[in-house]
Amino acid sequence: MTSNYIASDSQICISTIQRLYSILKGEELDESAERNNPNETSWMSKKKAVPVDYTPKVPIEQFDFIVIDECHRSIYNVWQQVLDYFDAFLIGLTATPDKRTFGFFNKNVVSEYTYEESVTDGVNVPYDVYTIETKISQKGETIKAGWYVGRRDKLTRKERWEEEDEDTEYKRNDLDKKVVNPDQIRTIVREYKRALKMEIFPNRVDAKGEYEVPKTLVFVKTDSHADDIIKIIREEFNEGNDFCKKVTYKTDEDPKSVLNRFRNSYYPRIAVTVDMIATGTDVKPLEVLLFMRDVRSSNYFEQMKGRGTRTINNDSLQMVSRTAKSKTHFVIVDAIGATKSKKTDSRPLERKHNIPLKDLLNAVTMGIKDEDLFLSLANRLIRLEKQITEKEEDKLRELSGGKDLKQITKELIAAYDQDEIDKKAASTPLRDHSPALLEEAKKTAQEELIRQAASTFNGELNDYMENVRREHEQIIDIVNIDTVTKSEWDTTSLDKATAIVKDFSEYLELHKNEIMALSIFYNQPYKRREITFKMIKEVFDKLTLEKPMLAPDYVWDAYATLSLSKGVTVPNQPKNELTALVSLIRRACGIDSELKAFDKMMDENFKKWIFKQNAGKHNRFTNEQMDWLRMIRDHVVSSYHIELDDLDYTPFDSQGGKGKMFQLFGDEMNKIIEELNEVLAA
Repeated sequence: MTSNYIASDSQICISTIQRLYSILKGEELDESAERNNPNETSWMSKKKAVPVDYTPKVPIEQFDFIVIDECHRSIYNVWQQVLDYFDAFLIGLTATPDKRTFGFFNKNVVSEYTYEESVTDGVNVPYDVYTIETKISQKGETIKAGWYVGRRDKLTRKERWEEEDEDTEYKRNDLDKKVVNPDQIRTIVREYKRALKMEIFPNRVDAKGEYEVPKTLVFVKTDSHADDIIKIIREEFNEGNDFCKKVTYKTDEDPKSVLNRFRNSYYPRIAVTVDMIATGTDVKPLEVLLFMRDVRSSNYFEQMKGRGTRTINNDSLQMVSRTAKSKTHFVIVDAIGATKSKKTDSRPLERKHNIPLKDLLNAVTMGIKDEDLFLSLANRLIRLEKQITEKEEDKLRELSGGKDLKQITKELIAAYDQDEIDKKAASTPLRDHSPALLEEAKKTAQEELIRQAASTFNGELNDYMENVRREHEQIIDIVNIDTVTKSEWDTTSLDKATAIVKDFSEYLELHKNEIMALSIFYNQPYKRREITFKMIKEVFDKLTLEKPMLAPDYVWDAYATLSLSKGVTVPNQPKNELTALVSLIRRACGIDSELKAFDKMMDENFKKWIFKQNAGKHNRFTNEQMDWLRMIRDHVVSSYHIELDDLDYTPFDSQGGKGKMFQLFGDEMNKIIEELNEVLAA
């Protein structure tokens, strides 16, 4: 990679095409050459290419095969002679082949991997397009004679005021080249800010109620255009210099340092670039691409879009975007019409933006066969796959006949993928290969693919996926404002609270024989010491998924409402929802006659037990023994049960573990653990 020769014992060589050229020529490489795009301005393009002659140091049979990465741009014109020199198989890799690529390789495509396939495989994320149009952006405007307007030097940006002698009409393509209209830029930025909060990513509000702007990359026309946009973005978002940065080669800061912070740190939230981050740069947390420049090259546009497709795990995303739960998709905000012309084969999967997931699911189940429906449903399920937990995925497989979300989405997309239809049709035996029979085979193949994709869905699976989606998604209405019109208890509140308590009790009763924890509470009251953390978590997970309105918070508030109406005060809900759930179950199944905070109740039971142990004795336990007993109490409060083996883990292990407790309590150790398990949860 850095030498000017090929070692004789090398089995694999990695090199830029510039370095390989210099080795063949026997010349020292200009180190700056490798920093340039070999197909654009470089040391080589400034002089006439000299043919590569045979050199014994590098025979033509040096390599068995050559792999050319990014082969859409680096193997043409002056560079092709480097590859032509060798007698080797050539393997090209590129995400964006163009006509030159297909021509160079004689249309010999060995393997294709479409954007849609990469999305369904979880390699990339899907995207949506949000359009912002303004009057001047679309139609331009006219500067009237007699107006005083600014004139600015493009290079120095020095301004002067001047009266116009005649009318000057400018078109949309003149913007930010011949004419700069700050209000046109400001209008777009202001609308982008509004759309972010209201429509694009409305759920990015932190604990302080402040909106967190997702990582945004803005593509602009020129370096001067970038300066104008950065100034207006900082003003409109009311943020400082760190919030929005320029990432171009013409900047006072090291562009690599800015890019690294954009990728790995909280600030900047918005980066503005002309072309430095357009290709070959990985910024995984990116969630928005804002186009304020048009792109005529389909390859270049694909590369620019590729900046947003990168997947990222939830923890890494939340390190730089705290309010983001997972990167399920990215959004192209088109403020210039860059997506209108057909530059690319890839397309957004989402076709039915305003239709709820449950309606899409039901439509497929009811037998509706529509491409937009299938693709939109695939898009929603791809997003859900990024959020779903392993436990939820297992349940989904059970309901779908063994399929996971990746397989389900692949089948939905394949139903209208012409390549998949042709492949299936080709495997069908035919009497002959007449056009009519081939067409009939394709029709039958598509019908089978549609039937296969739709057959997965059923009422129970649909309900489960909708419940899971609700569990992972919140709707935050920041549009409608509210005012207080009345503040008092009324009969509807009491009726609602009564219904919630009734539903909760009925739900527990219905499932008491199938959920272990409920079975113990209801049927074996004297063995409640067998309740474990895992058992309570099972009740909690099932309840919040199937009956989210019966989550502990809601049920506790309902009990509080009913008690207050009778003049009885309910204790504050425990901070731990699982502990609160234990209190509610005990109340619902009749163990407790009134709602008690289970953590405080266990503390009271502990005090009573200690008092009983000291009855007739003076301080039966030493201070060190009391410290251990309190640790056991705290463990039971959080985990509902303690086993002898738990003494080998935190916090007991740091105090000597099982051996230390035996040293303190001797043969009574097992008896004390058994008693505390029973007494604390009594």
